[in-house]
Amino acid sequence: MSADTYSQPTILLVHGAWHGAWCWEKLVPELESRGWDVATVDLPSASAQAEQTAGMYDDARVIRETLSAIPGPVAVVAHSYGGIPATEAAADADNVSHLVYLAAFQFEEGDSLAGQSGGALPAGDTGTLPPDPGHREYFYNGVTDDDAAWAAERLVPQSIRSFSEPLTATSWKDVESRYIVCESDNAIPPAFQQGMAARAGRTYQLPSGHSAFLSMPAELAETIAVAILD
Repeated sequence: MSADTYSQPTILLVHGAWHGAWCWEKLVPELESRGWDVATVDLPSASAQAEQTAGMYDDARVIRETLSAIPGPVAVVAHSYGGIPATEAAADADNVSHLVYLAAFQFEEGDSLAGQSGGALPAGDTGTLPPDPGHREYFYNGVTDDDAAWAAERLVPQSIRSFSEPLTATSWKDVESRYIVCESDNAIPPAFQQGMAARAGRTYQLPSGHSAFLSMPAELAETIAVAILD
């Protein structure tokens, strides 16, 4: 699908917990080859710095600053945890045309990741890494061994604060929202995704695990284009 270069929004990609903008390396050229302008952001809650304590609100601030620097409309594509600060940030941005949740948390005001998961927070007050080798099973099922190893080496601690800070706004009630369900996801159960997707204007399916941007970037790029232009 080719996008209309005169009216299409810029796509802002927002990564999930423990990751960084590096995770979009395979997806960005697929989107650009279809005529989209693409921007990315690194969330401060995911950091290799030993004493980092940035939380969800800090992530939302960085997303908001990135949005303000992009001229024209922006379609925010958020993955996993990234759906939470993207939802928060879009409430204060007047140029967001779409929110696209990619196996992401599309929560209500007052919800937090810890509150919705019902699990206890990790000990400490800085950052925590995902279980090893659990990230292969949960994050990268369906991804080649080489790509999974490449990604796993780049994971960094995620701040505990980011799990507990609740949403103060639900921008998806005022902005066109779309949900892409990853049907073989081992990190966020597809049934839970479907429940959140009921809040979106339209829902799309991908036969992928949690990290479709690594396992099927071409198919994901096409689905994002359809979701924005549909």
